[in-house]
Amino acid sequence: MTTVSSLVVIGLLGGLITGISPCVLPVLPVILLSAGAQGARGDGGDDKGADGGFASRFHPYLVVTGLVVSFTVFTLLGSTVLSLLHLPQDLIRWVGIVMLALIGLGMMVPKVMEILERPFARFQRFGGSKNPSNGFLLGLVLGAAYVPCAGPVLAAVAVAGATGRIGADTVALAVSFAVGTAIPLLAFALAGRGITERIQAFRTRQRAIRVTAGVVMLGLAVALVLDAPAALQRRLPDYTASLQARTDDLLHGDSASGPCRPGAATLGDCGPLPAIDGAVAWINTPGDQPLTQQSRAGKVTLVDFFAYSCINCQRSVPGIEKLYETYAASGLQVIGVHSPEYAFEKEVDNVRGGVKHLGITYPVAVDSNLTTWTNFDNHYWPAHYLADAQGNVRQTHVGEGGEAATEKLVRELLMQANPKVTLPAPVFSEAKDDAGTNSPRTPETYLGSDRASGFAQGTLDKGQHTFSFPSRLLADTFALDGTWTVEPQSITPTEGKGRLRLSYRGKQVNLVVSGEGDLTWTVNGKTRTTHVSGVPNGMELVHSEEVGSGELELEASPGLQLYSFTFG
Repeated sequence: MTTVSSLVVIGLLGGLITGISPCVLPVLPVILLSAGAQGARGDGGDDKGADGGFASRFHPYLVVTGLVVSFTVFTLLGSTVLSLLHLPQDLIRWVGIVMLALIGLGMMVPKVMEILERPFARFQRFGGSKNPSNGFLLGLVLGAAYVPCAGPVLAAVAVAGATGRIGADTVALAVSFAVGTAIPLLAFALAGRGITERIQAFRTRQRAIRVTAGVVMLGLAVALVLDAPAALQRRLPDYTASLQARTDDLLHGDSASGPCRPGAATLGDCGPLPAIDGAVAWINTPGDQPLTQQSRAGKVTLVDFFAYSCINCQRSVPGIEKLYETYAASGLQVIGVHSPEYAFEKEVDNVRGGVKHLGITYPVAVDSNLTTWTNFDNHYWPAHYLADAQGNVRQTHVGEGGEAATEKLVRELLMQANPKVTLPAPVFSEAKDDAGTNSPRTPETYLGSDRASGFAQGTLDKGQHTFSFPSRLLADTFALDGTWTVEPQSITPTEGKGRLRLSYRGKQVNLVVSGEGDLTWTVNGKTRTTHVSGVPNGMELVHSEEVGSGELELEASPGLQLYSFTFG
């Protein structure tokens, strides 16, 4: 069980990762310029003297404090309070956007700012009575309008807040996440202040900087209305994805194993598909009526969890839509489950607009109360669950990418459901599907039962098994021949030498191996043998100057433990 102190550490890590991700780009200009407007004092400035200097010193901290307070409160309690007051769920966001525009106007017209600051006059003593721009107010507004990408920590907090299941652990997670997010933002704010204090041109043009900051805030408000930041974020690489995945392992554990581990390249048996119920509305169904279980009986079903403002979801939806368009006539039923991250995503009209904007044509259940999310025990945006025609989950996937692997499994299930079906040509290239990137490399392939991936012969279960090579291998898969003992982290031959065949893509193939024995491998007709002795270590089996594909066959003697393949 995760302790509160552990949750605080996890929350801080999750917040720090979010704070350096592309999600914060829309608010960075506002933070930099608002801090710069306060730092631009001195000759020609509007705020001379001690008060101005004191204001400048504390302004970045007030902005970040306001952001932490409002983001935490609105994320935890916003949805519940709005529901109790029978107010629209998107009210907080719209108020935040309007206030951001007003503050932008106030940066250009000081009289407007004075009116806005009156309710927050008590904070003036921390910022100097002559300070015409209250940082705490700006922070509160940014916290209301700020919509960071959903990582595992924010997902846990948002779901707890939306369902009213708020305890000490959730509060600790929310506060530590907000603080973690604020640390990088504070660094940017201090950097903005430092620049304006050190460069003479900034120090003597405070009025111009404030007007510029006001224009940027007005621009951000308009951009938020038009959802323009999302278009920018979709085009940027998610360079924090691997860090978010590790944070998720800390938060939720690493309980999934074998082919039921998210992203497994082979079909597994992950239990019956949970119920899709509790939707407050349906979209893209006849008469917007619920899609019944009877209507999808006998069909292969792909259930995709998403939220329309989630940047990762916006990137993954086109692939899901393409699968639906290609295979619906062959027996594939795709169901989108819109599960809200934020209160404004509970509004059905907002969801309809988001679905239309994303180009989704498959049925969508509006899961505003997170009933289906809870039924699936889901923790991620986006995430999908692939079920066979009998209603059993055979594969799960978390995050972006993996379209080619999912398509391969969809085709397998459609053929199982109807062996006479004629399928269209595949629409995704395995050569360009490496866990969501365009890199022509095979993803890391684990050999033990806990994290087995890419196994071509079904389920790789713990214990002793005898295998025979299949007639052919698909790209990025491996197969075994002979008798092997499968452990949670590794495999080892048990009755004589065991053989392994691997279909790979990339420049390099490396094997993590340990124990005592001989290892022989053949690539492109060339055979090599080496003696292995010692603890687990990496061994390069293939090295070439150009990216390519090939098939490697190795023979391992009893006493060797094979852990995983990595590719360069």
